[in-house]
Order: sequence, then C-alpha cells, then structure tokens
Amino acid sequence: MAKSDPNAKSWPTNPESPAMPPSSWAKRTGFRPKFSGETNASASGQIPSTAGTPPPPPPAKVQGKPKQPDNSVDLEAGRSRPLETANGEAVGVKDRTKEKEQTPSVVKRRESDGVKNSGANGPIGNRRVVNTEVSGNADVLPHSPIDDDGFMARNHHMKYELRDTPGLVPIGFYGVQHFLSILGSLILIPLVIVPAMGGTYEDTAMVVSTVLFISGVTTLLHMFFGSRLPLIQGPSFVYLAPALAIIHSPEFLGLNGNNFKHIMKELQGAIIIASAFQALLGYSGLMTIFLRLINPVIVAPTIAAVGLSFYSYGFPRVGNCIEIGVVQIILVIIFSLYLRKISILGHRVFLIYAVPLGLLISWAVAFLLTEVGLFSYDGCAPNIPTSNTISDHCRSHVARVKSCRINASYALRSSPWFRFPYPLQWGVPVFNWKIVLVMCFVSIISSVDSVGSYHASSLLVASKPPTPGIVSRGIGLEGIASILAGLWGTGTGSTTLTENVHTIAVTKMGSRRAVGLGAFVMIVLSFIGKVGGFIASIPEVIVAALLCFMWALLTALGLSNLRYSEAGSSRNIIIVGLSLFFSLSIPAYFQQYGISPNSYSSVPSYFQPYIVASHGPIHTKLGGLNYVLNTLFSLHMVMAFLVATILDNTVPGSRHERGVYVWSESETARREPAIYNDYKLPFGAGKLFQWVKWVGI
Repeated sequence: MAKSDPNAKSWPTNPESPAMPPSSWAKRTGFRPKFSGETNASASGQIPSTAGTPPPPPPAKVQGKPKQPDNSVDLEAGRSRPLETANGEAVGVKDRTKEKEQTPSVVKRRESDGVKNSGANGPIGNRRVVNTEVSGNADVLPHSPIDDDGFMARNHHMKYELRDTPGLVPIGFYGVQHFLSILGSLILIPLVIVPAMGGTYEDTAMVVSTVLFISGVTTLLHMFFGSRLPLIQGPSFVYLAPALAIIHSPEFLGLNGNNFKHIMKELQGAIIIASAFQALLGYSGLMTIFLRLINPVIVAPTIAAVGLSFYSYGFPRVGNCIEIGVVQIILVIIFSLYLRKISILGHRVFLIYAVPLGLLISWAVAFLLTEVGLFSYDGCAPNIPTSNTISDHCRSHVARVKSCRINASYALRSSPWFRFPYPLQWGVPVFNWKIVLVMCFVSIISSVDSVGSYHASSLLVASKPPTPGIVSRGIGLEGIASILAGLWGTGTGSTTLTENVHTIAVTKMGSRRAVGLGAFVMIVLSFIGKVGGFIASIPEVIVAALLCFMWALLTALGLSNLRYSEAGSSRNIIIVGLSLFFSLSIPAYFQQYGISPNSYSSVPSYFQPYIVASHGPIHTKLGGLNYVLNTLFSLHMVMAFLVATILDNTVPGSRHERGVYVWSESETARREPAIYNDYKLPFGAGKLFQWVKWVGI
C-alpha cells in the first residue's frame, strides 16, 4: 500500500506492549496465534510454514487510544474463542472501556512491586496482560489467554490475591470460610479408616482432633516455608485406597479384638519412611527433573482415577440406610448446582457451604429420627459381632441401624473438653518394608497431584507460576508435613488437597493470610475434644453420601487439568481414554483373581477390593514382592499414572498439544519484584537455600 494513499489506514501500536522477546514461549515452540487473514491451524496443533513470505512493513505510529487486545481470539488453542456460556446461554463481554475498580490493598501491593498504578487496566511491570472480563457470578477455573512470556494471564476477578491484606475481620471470615468449604476432605477420611481398623467412637474422635491439629500446623508450615500458595494441607484421598489395602492385609485379618492401635502403628511407620523419601525427592532437586515428565495429560487421568476408584464403596454404603443417604446426596446437589448463584450479603453461601450445610441438615434429620425411636434395635443385641449373630433378621437389622442412628450423647459424653494431640500417642511406629514400598510409590502420586494444584492455584492468585525450584521446595515441605502426620498418627500422609483449586475459584479468596488464620482456628478447635466427639457421631451413611459427592468432584477436578492442553487432539483423547479404562480394568482383574463366592465372607463387600494382597495373580518365591506388586497393580491411580506417563512421554506431540506446564524461570523470578515477593521465604529463611539453587527462587 503506497504511503501517498490518503485512505490508507495504519495499525495503531500499543505503547505499553513491548515486542515479544526471542526467548518467549511463542518463539520457543513456534506457535502462531490465528488472527484475521492468517492460515488456520491444523488439527494436530501444528502451524503451517510461512517460509518465503516477506515480513509485513512496520505499522506507522498514530496518536490516539491504543488498540485493545482482541479477546475473541483464543491464543492458547490458536483459533477464535467461542462465546462464554452459562447454563447454555451466551455471556457477553463487558465494555472494555469500563475501568475496573481495585481495592486499596491491591493498589498498595502493586506499588510495593515497583509498579506505579496507571489506571485500573494499566500495565503491570513490563508485562502485557490480556485480560478477559469474567462475570461476577462466574465461578470458573483459570483458563485465560497467554501473555507475551508464555504464561496465562492472571484472573482479575479474584476478590483478594496472594499478598493482599483485606483487614482482620475479612481475613478471619474468609479464612474460616475456606476451611469450612473444604471440611469434607478434612474429616471424612478418619471416619472411614478408623472403623475399618476396628476403632471405637473414642478412637475416631481422637484421630479427628489429630487431623485438625496436623492440618493447621502443616498448612502454616507450607504457607511460610513451602510453595507459599494459599493451599490447605490435609489427609488426601490419594492415601485412602493404599491405607485400606494395608488395613486388610492378610496378617491383619486374623487379629482378634481391637486391632486399631496395632494397624495404626504399621501405617505410621510406612508413612514416616515414605514421607522422608518425598522430602528427599523435593529438597535434593530430583523433583525439578521429574517435573519434565509431568504434564496435564498425566495429571488429569491420575487424579480422576483417585475419585473413580471408590465407586464400589460409595453408593453401596449409602444403600444401607437409603432414606438418610439419598437425602444427603440430593441436598448437596441442590445446594451446589441449583442454588449456586443465590447470593446472601454478597456471598454465594449455598455453593461455598454445600457440604457443611448438607451435613448439618441430614445430621439433624438422623438425630431426630433416632430420638423418636425409628432407628431402634428392636430387641437385637448391637454389641455382638455380626458373624456370631444367629438370627438373619437381627444380622441385617443391626447393620442397617448402626449405619443410620446417631449416638451423639455417647460420643459427646465420652469425649473430654480439652485434649492435646501429641506425637506417638498410639505407640512406637512399626516399620514393615513391604508396606513402606507401597507408600513410597503413593508419595510419588501425591507429588503429581500437588504439582497440578500448584500450577492451577498460581494462575488464580499469583503474578506468575512458581519456578521449578519453588515447586521442589513445596514438595519437600509436604514430605516433612507427612512425617509429622506419621508421628502424630493420622492414618494418612498430609499433602495439598486437590479441592483447594475449586475452593479458591468459588470463594474468590486467594490471600494466604486468610488461609493462615483459618489454619490457626483449626489448631484451636483440635484442642476441644467435644469437636472431635461431635464429628465422630456422624453416621456411616452420611459419610458415604458426602464421599459420593467429594469423589465425583475430585474426578471432575482431575479431568479439568486437560484445559491446559489441546483437549480436542486425537493424541490426548486416546491417551486419557486408555489411562482411565486400564485404571479401572487392570485393578479389577487383580481384585477378582482367585476370589470364590464364599471367600472372605467376614469382610464387607465394599472392602473386598482391598484384600487383593491375599489372592493376587502375582506369585513368586518372594512373599513381600508379591504383596507389593499385587497391591500396587490393584490401585487405580497407580495404573492411570503408569499408562499416562509412558504414553505421553513416548507418543510424539508438540508442546502446545501436550499442554506442557510452563514454570517461571529463576532469573526472571529474581528480576521481577512481583514474582519475587510472591514466593520469597519470610524471616530471612531464603538465605538457607542460597547454596541450593534447585529449591529456591
């Protein structure tokens, strides 16, 4: 186009947007966004070559308002972005010229990063943020356009971000809210494993108090010396299936009486050694190498398999008292889905507190029905073992009533007002090498889970994702946290709860100070013995009903990691499909091998998948090796992880197609104040890691 053409229109430039450096993600991967007039991207994610095409002349500078970024283009997928929808209806994009209000804490934090406030949509440092406005009623996980450095733009619809300090009252409110919204993940695992070990109400109450204490302490440790992201630490569902498999080991099935303490000491020894292995994995720098193998295509089926693995436990347990269990499931579904957009005083209470509200209502209903005598034993002896009960009617009736009724008065009466959890409260741990090997492999799965949580939560609350060294530091700290869980005796390791990402996206609260104050409240509650006694009184059927929802949510959260990859790629579809199918089919083969109709009749049907070590297909001269292999191959998450890791790292695919996690570089983190302030260690603790380059900034 000639310069003399009076009708020529030149493209305005954004003076606040520097040119993409050669080391950017787009330059490294060869990715080209599809703008108007360019060639469409291929189905595999590859961009057709444009060699030989002369570069376009540089646009002339014009005065006026800079051009706003085109948010209708999906820079991650390389094609036009479809309109966002909510319940099938299109959601329009807000006026881009409308200024976005900022709280004083956000302005203060950005000024502390060395960035002057230049308006609501001003620049942040020298990084151009492509900001997609999100409706105030939308509760979505991070899926934003990619900025010039290859990172996804930060979600500016958050109420408070990582280093914001909203004030003491909001911090207290949001901190307690954060823990209440994730309450199910904290208390439900002890309510499953303690009865499975033969524990009493008193044992359950003590373990619940211990879990609250360890969760509060390890969350504070992780917030100060780990990844520094607002992530609650607690008993993860990753450890539940291995714990049940160990509980139902052949040597424990023959024990008589209360074998709770004996099995707990075995679990403690395995968790302590496996956690030391995880801490070594993080602090030695091996995790930075392992990160190269971990991608969303691996994380998604692995975490999804954790939730799907308990399908044989969920509704079969609900069916023991259908009138209470179904009510609980319906209540949680109504609160979390149908009433999720109802806001009270600016808070979507039904969505945030779906699990606690459903729990309280169903608990109250079961308590009233127990008090009016609907769940009475009708002359049957409840304390006689089921195997010794002669009457078939009493055998089934007692089992049903125990699942339905609430013994709140007994549980509260037997619990002291004050109790301080202390280490080795169950006795000296027992170390069994075959159980230790199983838990060591489980700690690797736990680390994979945490990596996905670190990446997703950082896109919500932080300036950029952490560096590989910070990820290693977080994994190492989780190993130390699990050692504490093993010493105190929670029955499982302590790790980052996957549900954190959903909670942050729903509550819009990303301040680590709020999570820290909530952790302090959990520590205080752990000292009140009546709290543990009340939680221990929750009927088994309500626990199973809540777990149905929690496991379904965990499955969905796992699969949501595919949004970082090319989800429509045939490569990824086949890999994820094979991983999920074999994660269900191969363990089913191991669990059903050698089982006869009358075998292990004393073990409930929902626990029989976890007694595979007694009859698995692997038989060698080494009994311990048989135990380890039969147990590992019967775990769904292990098979999903192995299949996905092998396929994703051997099947060819571009980095964009695979959705390879993009972490910040150490040099960039030290140079940019925002990243440095997000992840630096407090109290001068960072000096301890200056000589260990792979676990610091």
